[in-house]
Amino acid sequence: MALYVDSADRSAVEPLLATGLFAGITTNPTLLGRAGLSDADLPAVYQWATAAGAAKVFMQTLGTTQEDILASANRIRDLGPRAVVKIPATRAGFAAARLLTARQVPVLITAVYHAAQALFADAAGARYIAPYIGRMTDQGRNGVEQAIAMQRLLAGKGTRVLVASLRGPDDVAALAAAGVPDFALGAPLCEALLADELTLAAAAEFEATAAG
Repeated sequence: MALYVDSADRSAVEPLLATGLFAGITTNPTLLGRAGLSDADLPAVYQWATAAGAAKVFMQTLGTTQEDILASANRIRDLGPRAVVKIPATRAGFAAARLLTARQVPVLITAVYHAAQALFADAAGARYIAPYIGRMTDQGRNGVEQAIAMQRLLAGKGTRVLVASLRGPDDVAALAAAGVPDFALGAPLCEALLADELTLAAAAEFEATAAG
């Protein structure tokens, strides 16, 4: 199992990476925008994230055609060996992914909204697939159930399910219990999971008791 911080906000990410609990970070254009960044800032993000201990840095391609996606993917891979290319689950995206994986480029298929899309991710040779749990549920699909179906479809294959757009601890626990191996967690959710109020109260009680 691997945990990733789903953020490009350096001030939020670096303290989480310092715990040693997270394997890296995942980013996309929306997350870059929230951090006041753009695609032009990807080299700097890669540098500070890897310096902070990220073993993998997931970065998303731009472009709607196969050619533009491939060009964007090449720029991402040129950043260094820890860069993983994220490609949206579009027709052009799947086709570009197949060409990249044939060159042994690690690819994550992202913006996934239905379990059936896992079939195309597998056919493309993608190393990861990222279902958007919360966003699926917002659109009337049960995100947790869709992700669990993907996990069953991909069991024993080369594509790992890396769930994203998670809204709370209950969904995280349900997906982990169902065997989903990888999680992209927003920084606020990471902090919430690391600071459960009941655990903090119990720890404070222990300290108070020990102090007499």
